[in-house]
Amino acid sequence: MAQQEPNYWLMKSEPNAYSINDLATEKTTLWDGIRNYQARNYMRSMKVGEKAFFYHSNCKPPGIVGLMEVIDTEVVDPTQFDSKSKYFDPKSLIEKPTWDCVKVKYLGMFQEKLSLNKIKDLYKPEELKLVQKGNRLSIIPVNEKTALNLLNILGKYI
Repeated sequence: MAQQEPNYWLMKSEPNAYSINDLATEKTTLWDGIRNYQARNYMRSMKVGEKAFFYHSNCKPPGIVGLMEVIDTEVVDPTQFDSKSKYFDPKSLIEKPTWDCVKVKYLGMFQEKLSLNKIKDLYKPEELKLVQKGNRLSIIPVNEKTALNLLNILGKYI
């Protein structure tokens, strides 16, 4: 049986680089600057309407803080061509870009952050790749059962 494509994702961002508050203010953003092939390929498989948990990483404590929705796919990542950007890729050509991204829109913030420690208490690696030892991917698929469970735990977003 073929594996069903996920319709939920977990997407990480360092809050000092781009936070849930930034997304709440802007309402939409390109999820650009991803320079990992597996994470890029996950974005390439995303579909409009899929939901993503916004995860604050590299902070104390890291955790899930909000929810967003994919509103555009197959967008060429403009940062790869910007020589002033830390995501500039001199090997990427305008006629054959290496990196793409998706556009997401803000759906809401959860009333409380669900910390990584709490997530580790709740899930095994086979249920949520986030807790898998050594997993540092910035974009992770979340199966529907786990996603619905997370939404139930997190409650309504504001």
